[in-house]
Amino acid sequence: MTAPESAETQTARRPTQTATLAEIAREAGVSAPTVSKVLNGRADVAPATRTRVEDLLRAYGYRRRRAEATRSPLIDLVFHELESAWALEVIRGVENVARDAGLSVVLSESAGRLVPGRTWADQVAARRPHGVILVLSGLDESQRALLTSRSIPFVVMDPAGDPGADVPSIGATNWQGGLAATRHLVELGHTRIGAISGPSRMMCSRARVDGYRAALETAGLPVDGSLITTGDFHHEAGYRLGLDLLRRPDRPTAVFAGNDLQALGLYEAARELGLRIPEDLSVVGFDDLPVARWVGPPLTTVRQPLLEMAEAAAKLVLDLGREEGSSAARRVELATSLVVRSSTAPPTPASAE
Repeated sequence: MTAPESAETQTARRPTQTATLAEIAREAGVSAPTVSKVLNGRADVAPATRTRVEDLLRAYGYRRRRAEATRSPLIDLVFHELESAWALEVIRGVENVARDAGLSVVLSESAGRLVPGRTWADQVAARRPHGVILVLSGLDESQRALLTSRSIPFVVMDPAGDPGADVPSIGATNWQGGLAATRHLVELGHTRIGAISGPSRMMCSRARVDGYRAALETAGLPVDGSLITTGDFHHEAGYRLGLDLLRRPDRPTAVFAGNDLQALGLYEAARELGLRIPEDLSVVGFDDLPVARWVGPPLTTVRQPLLEMAEAAAKLVLDLGREEGSSAARRVELATSLVVRSSTAPPTPASAE
């Protein structure tokens, strides 16, 4: 006679098994309607009960059948920060795809956190959107399990860190962009080139600086760590760090700014110190926001195809919610390109003094 399985063995087997809502309800000691309330993100469930049910849903790898998942005509778009022209380009791209699909866009912000709060995940479960797009953000394990169990697909755009091999993502060739920006300055004759990067915790920032380093090393120029500063992708950081770089007695003759907003802050610092762009200082940005064409002088920058990236993210999240989702590309990188305008020129003898 075969001995009954231990509780430990049963638990270990759960992830490979499937379970009905009734079975999960029975094991949780609640009714099937209560499990349904948890699945639908209803607020009228005690926290301890919700946690117990969520743990069982996750343990069994429960995933709601698509036929069960009545979706709202929405796409959830989540930013870690929502306060710049950069975000507006992303919103435009997602809105283009949503409008063609007859959907609306719900915006939310995680107040600078790279992972949204738990209440956000519950709200998304209650809304039951067609999909979720996270910009410079990610999900923790419990949030991923919650969305997966509700058959709510998600895509990360421009991930802050490594999203994992199984997480669909849309990015850009940031390393290549940093390389192209710095190589352009080297080819103009600059040998002392500064950098104002974005946050070091963000993968895109590190990749752009790595491209900057690679361009200098390939050209046989030294990489001076004191000329590499770390900002936060905001105008104020470009201004403040720009002043620090340009007040040095051995100041750089050119600066690669990690994004256009920091480049504009650098413009302000240069004006304050009486330096002319590009006669005394060459500047290259990153993003190619619309404002880059209208500042004086127009900004040389690396075009990151934000609109196209956002459209690709929206199309991917919709594909993942359909039958063709199983064959959709899960990792996409769109090409960056250098746009040369009037903020870069060969160094003059005066600018090198």
